[in-house]
Amino acid sequence: MPSFLKFVYAIILFVSLFLAATNVNATYDAYDECQTEFDCPKNIDCVYPKSMKCIDKKCICVGARMIIPRVL
Repeated sequence: MPSFLKFVYAIILFVSLFLAATNVNATYDAYDECQTEFDCPKNIDCVYPKSMKCIDKKCICVGARMIIPRVL
């Protein structure tokens, strides 16, 4: 019986880790395609201190001190 409970706990642990790993893109908020920052939607609010920027043709909520490298 104790080995069965350990097995059940291990399965619950691995399932929860899998569910957490599927949401790795949660902090990278990319919305619509854009050419300039004015193309980004105005009705989507970024959490302060982030602001909407057009980076690599995607509207992204970017923090004030966040540096995003551009690929040429």
